[in-house]
Amino acid sequence: MDNPHFLSVLKKSFVRYLETGSRSNEKLKGLHSAIANDILERLKQNGGKGYSIASLGVGDGREGKISGRYVDKAVDITVIKNGSPVAGVAVKYVMSNYMQNSNNYFENMLGETANIRCADIQYFQVFIIPDRIPYFNNNGKITKWETINSHNLQKYIALSHDNTDKYMHTPDKTLVFIVNISGDENPSYTDKDGYVRYYLSNEFALGLTKQVFEFGKTIVYNDYEQFAEKIAHAILSV
Repeated sequence: MDNPHFLSVLKKSFVRYLETGSRSNEKLKGLHSAIANDILERLKQNGGKGYSIASLGVGDGREGKISGRYVDKAVDITVIKNGSPVAGVAVKYVMSNYMQNSNNYFENMLGETANIRCADIQYFQVFIIPDRIPYFNNNGKITKWETINSHNLQKYIALSHDNTDKYMHTPDKTLVFIVNISGDENPSYTDKDGYVRYYLSNEFALGLTKQVFEFGKTIVYNDYEQFAEKIAHAILSV
């Protein structure tokens, strides 16, 4: 799966989110299964044997569970070899209200990563977000539009320079994937219902953002194919 294919998967996931709502996991099935199947195929193409995948949309459709150093954790994508988990991939696709939750997202990611990596299991993260997203209040009104910039990515920039051999809370590799959803440059709607109706009724494009950010070696920025290749290489090298 290359970048154009991955972007098409993200667009379909966004549409499913609009159709089924934020509480439904329907938007995740196609996304998680696409990544899971791609990783499994890369492992097989590079001579890997005995591998299988547990994920939404794959096989029985259930997430795998990994026994961490402290607690067991259901993982978005679990890579299994000869019946035992050897790696996990967590996927976060943010659709709205990022700023108020950004620290919680990040801290939870650090905690789950440490829990699993301290159990000698590789762990990878995928973080996907549009470069401009709505902020909905409790009544569904759009009170502002949030724009992703270097300030609110600073914690990821710092993470990207970590030594993964020293810091077990740092994922073995992270994909930061920032997209642009065109078509609403001058929105006339003011609430979530209008937002949903607009995108379900009009043509729009979902592509890579034009914003450029500098990350260190632990983060791959806006290159899904490179990230997937690094995951396969890391798993096969153990």
